[in-house]
Amino acid sequence: MPTPNVALFVTCLGDTLFPDVGKATVTVLERLGITVEFPAEQTCCGQLHFNAGYADEARALGERMERVFAGHEVVVSPSASCAAHVREHVPGLAGRVHELSELLVDRLGVEDLGVSYTGSVTYHPSCHSLRLLHLGDRPLRLLRAVRGLELFELPEAAECCGFGGTFAVKNADVSSAMLADKLASVEATGAGAVCACDSSCLMHIGGGLERRRAPVRALHLAEILAG
Repeated sequence: MPTPNVALFVTCLGDTLFPDVGKATVTVLERLGITVEFPAEQTCCGQLHFNAGYADEARALGERMERVFAGHEVVVSPSASCAAHVREHVPGLAGRVHELSELLVDRLGVEDLGVSYTGSVTYHPSCHSLRLLHLGDRPLRLLRAVRGLELFELPEAAECCGFGGTFAVKNADVSSAMLADKLASVEATGAGAVCACDSSCLMHIGGGLERRRAPVRALHLAEILAG
């Protein structure tokens, strides 16, 4: 199926803390001949406000997002959690927003991007990617096609890493305990990197790995696929 120009929904976290993930997303798509546009007026989709109990503010941001992306048939986001929020709470965009691996595998029919990676990786399926978007094995299929990449299975992969946005702040002790379990699973694989489709979870996991001085990098799926 032909795919028109794609608009990048970079997300707040991508814009402020992990811009390389947004750049990697553009790199991946441009190599496939896709023109990527970036509506500069975009702001938060409202997920943070919604999760904190500010439903009216979240609704206003969602309506604004609808206006900003009104002219785009396909919107891609390197964030499963933000894509899931938009699908659930921004009706005007629900059918047009795709997480990166969904767009690649389902819409573009691409699994092998012709890139290589030297080293071993384990994949963490974040809660939103697993339970709301139901990404299944799409990210794994993309990773398996990367030349030179050794993919190690993550024990207890479906368990939450403990981030959960404001959950990590409001329930710090529980969050830290959950993170400790996730870090133990990551380290048990022996992989040199842990990969996910959400920078938020990777920020949480990566911070924990740094504090433990673990020799494991946290990498977004887009960064690996960009080669």
